[in-house]
Amino acid sequence: MRTAYRVETVRTAEEELMAQLPEGALMQRAAAGLAAACAGLLGRVYGARVVLLIGSGANGGDALYAGARLARRGAGVSAVLLAPDRTHPGGLAALTGAGGRIADDPFEVLASADLVLDGITGIGGSGGLRPDAVPVARAARGSNAVVVAVDLPSGVEADSGEVRGEALRADATIAFGAYKPGLLIDPAREYAGTVRLVDIGLEPHLPSVPEIAALQHEDVALLLPEPVGESDKYRRGVVGIAAGSARYPGAAVLAVAGALRGGAGAVRYVGHAGEAVIARFPEALVHAGPPAKAGRVQAWVVGPGLGDETGAVAEILASDVPVLVDADGLRPLDASAVRRRSAPTLLTPHAGEAAALLGVDRAEVEAARLASVRELASRYGATVLLKGSTTLVAAPDGALPVRANPMGTPWLATAGSGDVLAGLTGSLLAAGLGAYDAGSVAAYLHGLAARHASAKGVPITSYEVGEALPGAWRDVQDARDVRDVREG
Repeated sequence: MRTAYRVETVRTAEEELMAQLPEGALMQRAAAGLAAACAGLLGRVYGARVVLLIGSGANGGDALYAGARLARRGAGVSAVLLAPDRTHPGGLAALTGAGGRIADDPFEVLASADLVLDGITGIGGSGGLRPDAVPVARAARGSNAVVVAVDLPSGVEADSGEVRGEALRADATIAFGAYKPGLLIDPAREYAGTVRLVDIGLEPHLPSVPEIAALQHEDVALLLPEPVGESDKYRRGVVGIAAGSARYPGAAVLAVAGALRGGAGAVRYVGHAGEAVIARFPEALVHAGPPAKAGRVQAWVVGPGLGDETGAVAEILASDVPVLVDADGLRPLDASAVRRRSAPTLLTPHAGEAAALLGVDRAEVEAARLASVRELASRYGATVLLKGSTTLVAAPDGALPVRANPMGTPWLATAGSGDVLAGLTGSLLAAGLGAYDAGSVAAYLHGLAARHASAKGVPITSYEVGEALPGAWRDVQDARDVRDVREG
């Protein structure tokens, strides 16, 4: 699991660690890891042309010390000083002592650079790049060099993942000690490129509960529902799907497709697309409705493709089982009705639907995804899965870390993919997972399935994503099998 911590938390941990180390040792650890990572990206250090973009913070010092290490290995290293009066003195002395130089013309050295180290701002920066740094950043991005961010791309917000001005887009980011939320959350994540974490000994000083958590294969494997010898279809859970309409029958088919592959023992479909569902999935249990007369379920999914036929939403919210509300089911949603529920509720909006629920513009949600998902979870007293290039899952009480899932692919932006996700998530709820875990696991498997389906780099359909779910499940299950062998 990858975990991220707020700037204040990281700085407190650094202070505790520095109190145990000789002066300057922590910065040297960071610089050594940074230099090693840059050497790996360059392949051949001797003769390489490296440019350091140096601001006034500690990140500038890290970059200068790393540049000194590269210079001692034969690289030609030039430093562009964007705050000459506040440049880290020890780092600058180390660089010049190792044969590095201060650039007279930043644009000249950038034009021929093989690698650029972005040490303009630190993790405490806010509001985008300063105007004087913008032309240099643009020249760096416009060059043929590999751009490497020191700890965090300059211009992005470390704690929120917001980008409130111009920022320098990196090809890779070398993070020290701990991920920062902005490295895992869009839109800032898009500026970070490939992220590598350098261990500087910070972990023992960090709290046990992070701000953000990103599951990986082994974490998901531990959460997958697994039948036992005494299982039957009812003990494994039955998920109810209230979806589709005369206008959108395909949403029902796609939601059932996802549900059938989510671990529950049976799927009950309720709605106006029964013929389409049974034609594709004869194993589905089809009922015309209303939901209360369809038979017992352990969880409900309501909303995909309902159009204006949203009468089932209130009835299902009045039930005593976990409920997932998606798509058209979100439009008539009453926050007080959700908060009154005794059973868990999971809302799965995309940015536009989240904006409507919050009463703000879509752009505001897209710019501040972390704040938006937290506000939704708090306001509705529900777990919220905010869909997007990085899916976020937030619990209602705020005590658990927000889970970030970057597993998807741009090919997943296709009609009906959210219907598959809703069905899959509802099935996991019926199989016994809590709303927080069900949303996190489903988002992970859904994204992984999309990667499988689009492996050849061709457009995919949502139905193909559903078809690829067993392969994604198998991949994750293999991680658990490997762990069991290793621990056995």
